[in-house]
Amino acid sequence: MKEKTISFKPGRLLSLDLFRGLVMFLLIAEGAGIYHTWLNATEPGSVMHGIALQFHHHPWNGLRFWDLVQPYFMFIVGVAMWFSVKKREGRGESRRKVTLHILRRCLILLAFGVGLHIGYRGRLVWELWNVLSQLSVTILIAYAIMRLPGRTQLLISLGLLLLSESLYRFTGIPGYDQPFVKDHNFGSFMDMVLMGKINDGGGWVAFNCIPTAAHTIWGVLAGKLMATQASGWKKIRTLLAFGIPAVLLGYILDGTGLDPIIKRICTASFVLTSGGWALLTLAFFYWLVDLAGMKKWTWFFAIVGMNPIFIYVFMETAGKQWLVDFSSSFIADGLIRLGSSGTLAMFINSVVVLGIAWLLCYWLYRRQIFIKI
Repeated sequence: MKEKTISFKPGRLLSLDLFRGLVMFLLIAEGAGIYHTWLNATEPGSVMHGIALQFHHHPWNGLRFWDLVQPYFMFIVGVAMWFSVKKREGRGESRRKVTLHILRRCLILLAFGVGLHIGYRGRLVWELWNVLSQLSVTILIAYAIMRLPGRTQLLISLGLLLLSESLYRFTGIPGYDQPFVKDHNFGSFMDMVLMGKINDGGGWVAFNCIPTAAHTIWGVLAGKLMATQASGWKKIRTLLAFGIPAVLLGYILDGTGLDPIIKRICTASFVLTSGGWALLTLAFFYWLVDLAGMKKWTWFFAIVGMNPIFIYVFMETAGKQWLVDFSSSFIADGLIRLGSSGTLAMFINSVVVLGIAWLLCYWLYRRQIFIKI
């Protein structure tokens, strides 16, 4: 397979294609079981075990690489939304029509998010912890304010963080008055209000959609920046000017104990740090691909990001619940019969499943099938 088989429309922001594709590739690798089998195959305390842990969420106070993936996803959606909305408006679509499209999209995302939890449980449930459910809210908030001046959008995003922190710290609801304690915080209280339950020991809360709306808002602002006629280096300097202070402030708040970095309840320090890393990552990919021109290899990841919602939902349903188990009956069991260890056999099986998922994305691309909502 040669890179020339993949083509992109002139004027595309290739760095965004790469960023989105890489994030989706990491997500389908998780669905294939790569990280779980990798962790099981390494000895606790070893370097490889420590690296494998970076592909699992931190249990509470701290930040691992995998904690950045959802913020990256929400940020990328914001960047792409700016281009999508402007493209629709450029075709002459009315604001009402664009708004109805956004509302429809958010309802579908909410349905997918709830539906995935039904699939996980094997019964009808009402649970709102999935990233798609969260995204349905962050998109609405970001879209509602995207035509306001950039400074106003930024202030609103910071206001959402301040609102979230205030609710966690000062509401004083009996049993839910410990802002940074798992299952005893304001987010858990809201879960009881919205769903009549709290997360099964994981500490995740649906209220995360409010502070993490900042990620999607910052994505919209970044998209607006990337669409301007400013020079490439000015765009990079702007991304760095916001990204570096956000990362530093987040780590300072955590290090001083003022506001711990906790992904599971999306504290302000977490949102600032992860959002800052999103800005810095976009700056790096923009320099690497759009300025330095290192784009030949980007196709491998870019095609995975061309059907992002489809491949995510597929790997969370058929991919994880059928493809992994089905292939293990042939690959993993066969390797074990040949003398391989169970852990190694399952790791190889996960790699094969990841390859199948990638080939599915490639097959869709070759036939110009792009499943959009």
